[in-house]
Amino acid sequence: MRRKTPLFWLVFLLLFWLAHALGYLVHEYAHSFSAWALGYKTNPLALDYGRLSIQNIALLSEVDENVDYASIFKAGQGSLVAWVAAAGLLLGNGVFYGVSRWLYSFARARSLQLLALFAFLFCLMNVGNFWGYVPVRTFTWHADMANIEKGLHISPWWVGAVLGLPSAVAIWHFLARLLPDARAFLFSDEIVRKIILTTVSVFTVFAFFGSSGLHGYGTVSHWISVISSCVLFPLALIFCWPRRAAVQGRGV
Repeated sequence: MRRKTPLFWLVFLLLFWLAHALGYLVHEYAHSFSAWALGYKTNPLALDYGRLSIQNIALLSEVDENVDYASIFKAGQGSLVAWVAAAGLLLGNGVFYGVSRWLYSFARARSLQLLALFAFLFCLMNVGNFWGYVPVRTFTWHADMANIEKGLHISPWWVGAVLGLPSAVAIWHFLARLLPDARAFLFSDEIVRKIILTTVSVFTVFAFFGSSGLHGYGTVSHWISVISSCVLFPLALIFCWPRRAAVQGRGV
């Protein structure tokens, strides 16, 4: 993908922002639509969108599903609470993880590099959400994973085991297969861009999403975030570092 450098990185940043926004919104809408389908919300599009601020536009940090879990608990429907809480990860990021992988393969087969780059970044955001919830925010007292645990009366270890395995496989596949393939396809002999794509990808998973448990989620989540950002990020970066002898076309 040979482009003038300033224009390329502007496009990259725009696609990165769009991929993050979509990864965030499909998660929140999955909660909202699930609550609506079960009769616990009147308008599935009625998220809490937050203020029109630079931080919220950039990160959607104030956007929330706007689901009244307390009323579902009050109705004695703990299992429905668990389903609505799990929908963000399963129906939102899980389904669109598959969509993004398909879209990348579709674009790659037709040499549509910009579309392939967007699909790669969208896949990155979905994978990042997997890590940000399991294990980072699994051992806490509120938010999605805690609602699953309370709704089903199960230990966080069960959530970690059941959701952790497919999440780990998806993260491994992204780092070990999709990332090397994308580097070779998008930046065949441009080592600097390969290094930047690698660093951004690994940082996004283990430092950006990995730090989501640092504040407000308890001691266990805090330390998982610390380990993710300070230990796993550099180790994964070493593991994923591009080698000039890497061969294109291994398949994804």
